[in-house]
Amino acid sequence: MHVVVTGALVENGAVLLVHRRPTKRVYPDVWDLPGGQVEAGESELQALAREMHEELGVHIVAESASRLGVMHDGSGEDAVHVGVWEIGDWVGSPTNRAPDEHDDIAWVGISELGGLPLVHGVLAALVRSLPEFECARRHSDVTDCNQDNRVTKADCRACAGTDSSSARSAP
Repeated sequence: MHVVVTGALVENGAVLLVHRRPTKRVYPDVWDLPGGQVEAGESELQALAREMHEELGVHIVAESASRLGVMHDGSGEDAVHVGVWEIGDWVGSPTNRAPDEHDDIAWVGISELGGLPLVHGVLAALVRSLPEFECARRHSDVTDCNQDNRVTKADCRACAGTDSSSARSAP
């Protein structure tokens, strides 16, 4: 069994996804959360920190990371156990430092997830379950977050991105 970790970096109502090259043997030409294999002797959190630095050039703040869920795929020797983590804070600006693995990276809004080919069908549901997107889900059918509703914007990290005074400052 292969043990893999992935990390959800969320900023201004969008999650960072990587696009796997069409030439990849496993899961080609799909969008995924950044991450990779847990090496012998590593914890999932240690592997997550290493992978985020190798693939994106960011240093995660370990205390801000929390396990969001687990996905399983395949069976036997091909079985994959994927630990999905939410990363609340990091240092640096994400860039594609693994062009041999990914041909693109992009900040994707919650409403755009359904239209993308994703590595796992449940990935969109896991991302939507993030607390950052709770307000956006709640208000999507009820109100426009661009309306002058300062309490909603102030309390909602997903909606805060629509108000330039609430944007996340880079560490």
